[in-house]
Order: sequence, then structure tokens, then C-alpha cells
Amino acid sequence: MPGRAAALVLALLALPRRAAAGCAALGLCCPGRDPSCLGTGWRPDGSYGPCYCDQACEHTLDCCHDYARACPVMPCVVSQWSVWSGCAEPCKTTYRVRRRHVIQEPRNGGEVCPPLEERAGCVEYWTQQGTECKQSLIPALITTGGFGKARKKRAADDGNERVGYCVEFQLVAITPACLHSHHSYTHWMQYLREGHTVCVECQHPALDSKSLHCYGDGSGSKKNQLLHWQAVGNPRCRGTWKRIRQLDACSCPSVHSFLFI
Repeated sequence: MPGRAAALVLALLALPRRAAAGCAALGLCCPGRDPSCLGTGWRPDGSYGPCYCDQACEHTLDCCHDYARACPVMPCVVSQWSVWSGCAEPCKTTYRVRRRHVIQEPRNGGEVCPPLEERAGCVEYWTQQGTECKQSLIPALITTGGFGKARKKRAADDGNERVGYCVEFQLVAITPACLHSHHSYTHWMQYLREGHTVCVECQHPALDSKSLHCYGDGSGSKKNQLLHWQAVGNPRCRGTWKRIRQLDACSCPSVHSFLFI
């Protein structure tokens, strides 16, 4: 009996050392199924022997005892978006950019990183030399009304803010591409629906300093004349509308509200 007791004590003393031979002790955390990501230790079912420290072990139930603690799932973490850049080129329909960066890479099957760059259409009405662009932008180029908040702030900071106006249009025809764009900066196009009345704001710098109109606003058009428009950011999203009226006291609703670019 004393000999058996001593053997039992020795066996119990050996358990912590055996249990320690897991993922943490070996420094292993492997993606996918990796037969070489192998240790020896206790498995979740209480058995002792070969065990794994790869992602697939959770499905095959042969992980080492400390896999969950040694290899926690860590999703990608990214920063907040930067402010939007200026337009890529002046005096033409181009794009603006905003970016974010990776703070933490994903590990052990964590959620992958989202896109780190977004582009949205825009038009810059001033050259790099500070002179106003002269060409006429027809058809009407429109974007989401939310873009106007940043543009108004910029105009106020520059001391160039001029009183604008709004125009109501009835949408007559819309291309299918308006509804099939899945970029975050084109979500606003889902509010373009045939037959709906939309409100489009004309503000600086799209507001021409001489004519005091935005290009493509339909001023001077005949009643029920079909006018053309195009969504900035998705050149395949375009259509026709009819001008209803101009509103000098601009109060476009939050939905179905757009902006001349």
C-alpha cells in the first residue's frame, strides 16, 4: 500500500506539468486546420494525449485544454474615418476620399478588417490658382443633401457664403443602377424613386456668382419639359425629371433631399 500511495502522489504531482504542455506553453495559435500545430496535454473531453492549437480544433473537439484562453478570438479594430479630402481635380466631376487605419489586426478567426478607404463623387468649382471654373455642368449633377453641411461650413469659413435656394422636381425616369449600388457613400441613391418629388438645394460653390443659379436647375425650361440629371459617385445612376417650382426659402426634408454639385 505505501508503494501504491507513493505512486499515486507522484502521478498527481505530474499532472500540472503535463497540463502545462498546452498552447500557451508551446506558443502556438494557428489559423485554419494545421496538423503541425500540435501539442500534448489534456483535451476538453478529459483525455490526455495529442491536442491541437489551430482554429479547426474547436470543430473537431481536439483542442488543447487552454486553447480558448491562449488563443482568444480578436476582431479587427479600425480607427474612425478621417475627414473627406478635397476633390481629386478641379473643374470636373471626380471624387473625394476618406480613410481609416487598422488599430488591431484580426487574430484566431476574428472578424476581418472592413474597407479602409471610401470614395464619393464631387466637383470642385475653383482652380488651384483660386479662380472660379467656367464650364457649364449639364446635366444636373446631384449628391446627398448631407454633403451640404460640410460645404456650408467651408463657405462660411472662407467668407464666401451666398444665399441659395431649393428646387422641387418630380422624378420621371431612373436607371436600375441607382438601386443596385452597395457602396456606403451611394446609399442615398435608394431614395430616388420614379414619381417621387425631390428637393434639391443650390448653394455655394455650385451657385454661379454671375447667374446666381446652379447649372442644370431647369431655370428657363418650359412647363413639363424633361430635364436630365446624374448622381455623382455612380455615373450609371441617372435619369430625367420635371421642374415643379423654385423655393427661395429653402427647407428641404431630411429624406428625398439632395444637392446640386
